[in-house]
Amino acid sequence: MSAKVESPDTVSAAKARRVFALVGNPNCGKTTLFNALTGLRQRVTNYPGVTVERKEGTCFSQHGEEYLIIDLPGAYSLKARSPDEEILRDVILGRRKDSPKPDAVICVLDASNAERNLFLASQIIELGVPVILALNMTDVAEARKIHLDPQKLSDALGVPVIPMQANARKGIIELRIAMSHPELQISHHKVALPEAIEKAINEAGDKTLGRAALYIPEELKPHGHHESWEDHLIASRYETIQQICEEVVRHHEPDSVTMTDRLDAIFLHKFWGWAAMAGILGLLFFLIFRFAEYPMGWIESLFGAASDAVTNAMPEGDLRDLITDGVIAGVGGVVIFLPQIIILFFFIGVMEDTGYMSRVAFMMDRAMSKVGLSGKSFIPLLSSYACAVPGIMGTRTVENPKDRLITILVAPFASCTARVPVYLLMIATIVPAEKAPALTKAGYMLGLYLLGTIGIFVFAAIFNKVLKRRAATHQIIELPTYKRPSMKAVGLHLWERSFLFVRRAGTIILGISILLWALETYPKQAEGDAGDQLAQSYAGRMGKAIEPVIEPLGFDWRCGIGLVMSFAAREVFVSAMSVTFHVEDADNEEAAMTELRHRMKAATRDDGTQLFTPLVCLSLMVFYVFAMQCVSTLAIVRRETNSWRWPLFQLGYMTVVAYLASLIVYQGGRLLGFS
Repeated sequence: MSAKVESPDTVSAAKARRVFALVGNPNCGKTTLFNALTGLRQRVTNYPGVTVERKEGTCFSQHGEEYLIIDLPGAYSLKARSPDEEILRDVILGRRKDSPKPDAVICVLDASNAERNLFLASQIIELGVPVILALNMTDVAEARKIHLDPQKLSDALGVPVIPMQANARKGIIELRIAMSHPELQISHHKVALPEAIEKAINEAGDKTLGRAALYIPEELKPHGHHESWEDHLIASRYETIQQICEEVVRHHEPDSVTMTDRLDAIFLHKFWGWAAMAGILGLLFFLIFRFAEYPMGWIESLFGAASDAVTNAMPEGDLRDLITDGVIAGVGGVVIFLPQIIILFFFIGVMEDTGYMSRVAFMMDRAMSKVGLSGKSFIPLLSSYACAVPGIMGTRTVENPKDRLITILVAPFASCTARVPVYLLMIATIVPAEKAPALTKAGYMLGLYLLGTIGIFVFAAIFNKVLKRRAATHQIIELPTYKRPSMKAVGLHLWERSFLFVRRAGTIILGISILLWALETYPKQAEGDAGDQLAQSYAGRMGKAIEPVIEPLGFDWRCGIGLVMSFAAREVFVSAMSVTFHVEDADNEEAAMTELRHRMKAATRDDGTQLFTPLVCLSLMVFYVFAMQCVSTLAIVRRETNSWRWPLFQLGYMTVVAYLASLIVYQGGRLLGFS
């Protein structure tokens, strides 16, 4: 995702209106509240230089005054241990030049878990900025027989407290009224700290920082700040919070069994929990693989009709071919993934909003931890078997930046649906359809999928060692209370992701698709058929140029053309082979594939030997299991990592792995006497 750095003029313009920072613990309903306040008046970028998402939106007071809302990353403390927590701290303190300093902070609390949420809230209150506490999820608290007195909490902390149920828009008007107050007060509430720490704060170089110096280690290091203080700071803060909670929180029937307890008895059961997860994920992938076929077919037909309309309206020539084969085909190749993305993110949104996603992560955490990943990497990796594009977009559910990066780097090893046409063509070439039992085909396919899965786990373990350079640490996965999902929040999430996908990824893919079209179109040949034109094009020349490199894998320049052209999308290999081997349009796709298979089996090298032997076909399939042959995936990785560094690294290392694996298969097979 490209980041937009705001100029000083932009920040000044933002300061002409009130700026509110929205903060809170994960799973407190902060995003739901942000969507309720801003609706579609929001934009998403990345903070410069990091992969942390930056969400801003506008809302209006009861009197029509416009406010800027900055949705900051969820965190449990201002003690920054990751890039997203650093951004939370620095934006609130006004230490980032690309973001205006907030005039006030809206701190969202989960009313059913006040003690934990007040840890971050009390830290922010001490920073000397106006704070409004949004006491959210009051319905969940009531269901759990928990009652909080908003007025007592307000008196204890010295800030306004607004009871809310953001997913039902309850309390939104009261919050707007509180935001509209002409003078937002600063609380003087402070947690009593040990004398040595108070002394170090007072002696810190920048007197204006005050308690904020606690969260900027370099400010206190000259004054004896060390790690042993951490326990004292945490103990002091929780002692004060417990005293406040004793006054404002009342538990009625604390031992009663809640709905969350009943559901967890099923969803976290050692047998029924796995069965339920398999059923839910099975439904998800049935919809992605099967149900999405219908809207994908409609989209394909729509772009086909657009291409036919241009063909009929324009005279034959390069401009027409550019529009039909470059522009329309390039955009269509992106938009066709949209139904899968919508289905995937609808499920992810519902599972997150209900609290079930945390249960999936909890159950998978032990298995994923074997290779250094958390359980939250499971859904994106599983989604990549449908398509790596939505799978990589789904890594936004992984909070830890390094876990997220590792998941992105290994996700393309999952054999997506775009590889299936290549696999089927090669399997049919190895063993003709009329002779191949269905079980044999299934065995080949299962082996290819298994090989990609092994690649995921092996390289996740390698990257965990290289990127983290530390032993794996235990991760605490919060299991929030189940709640009814907000369909409006899920809908806004779908709109945001879909729009960003089409706008950002589509532009990059469109440009590269046009480039690939030019490579297979020029230079023009005066005579000859489509195969001769392709052979003499820049793409054909590239295929011949790389022939010495790919020859040890069993490939010739014709395979090289397929490798070059399939960089647009893996399945393009099949159409490239159809052009290369002069397969004319048949009455139907099955007839065309049969003809292509026969011509490939009959193809020979310059020395008269067969080109597509079973060993060559197997070598080619192994290459496609590991190779990054998809510009769409590279474009998404560029957007999600906010840099070309990682997609280029990914392209490089996966190409090397694919080459070595294919080399081992082909040369090893020859040594063993296979052909």
